[in-house]
Amino acid sequence: MDIAIALLPALFWGSMILFTVYIGGTAYSQILGITVGALLFASLNYFFSDPEITQKVFWVGLASGMLWTVGQIGQLQSIKKVGAATTMPISTGMQLVATTLFGALVLSEWHNAATTGLGLAALVLILLGVFLTSARPKGVVADAAGRDNMRAALVMLLVSTLGYLAYAVLAASFDVKGSDAIFPQSIGMVLMALLLTAKEKPYNRDALKNILPGIVWALGSFFMFVSQPRVGVAISFSLAQVAVVISTLGSIFILKEKKTPDQMTKVIIGIVLIVLAAVLLGIAKDY
Repeated sequence: MDIAIALLPALFWGSMILFTVYIGGTAYSQILGITVGALLFASLNYFFSDPEITQKVFWVGLASGMLWTVGQIGQLQSIKKVGAATTMPISTGMQLVATTLFGALVLSEWHNAATTGLGLAALVLILLGVFLTSARPKGVVADAAGRDNMRAALVMLLVSTLGYLAYAVLAASFDVKGSDAIFPQSIGMVLMALLLTAKEKPYNRDALKNILPGIVWALGSFFMFVSQPRVGVAISFSLAQVAVVISTLGSIFILKEKKTPDQMTKVIIGIVLIVLAAVLLGIAKDY
């Protein structure tokens, strides 16, 4: 039962991308709707839980929520360029590399031979996985537009990764409990969404529909906080990475993003390598 609960974050986070791509709209209307949905869930959770929102928790939560929005909109913009089936494995891989290197180089988390070996092995697997999932069809040379789209998507994902990294590091650096920060975090998410979309003014039906994916994302976060005390941080972290399997394969089989048989083989191998890398990183957290 505990493992089933620990798999729920992956289910909800992976499904969130499928919902928002299916609903459609610009990246601006999507991010606005998603953040409003997250705020609605956080508001409900606030009244039915007992979070300890100190001044530190409020400001750190607010700032980290704003950084999350930077990360999420970059991911959504990349999907518009190259599709979710290409974006999600690359984005997941970049986030794992960034958090792993930050932990190793800044926080000195690789403190013995075992963690160093596991960390390096994970990085190699991630790089291989990203290479395979982003591969072009066999024998096909990308045209100028395709190359431009991929370059633009990689820049967006680089910015996205920096946003996600700062979001994760900020709360951890100030020792803020995630379950306490949900409400101020969601306020920060909406505030940044309003700032980023101010010129576009995406106050439309698409934004309204994208509230649902925001609630789905918030449910994933909620169950992450529920599962961590039950199965531990390492296992919950590893299982959460299954989200990339759901979002990638769901994009292909449900949203009908086109992949050749050769690409499908590479995508499946690639996401298996990325998930395996996440498992190794989860094991490393126990050393």
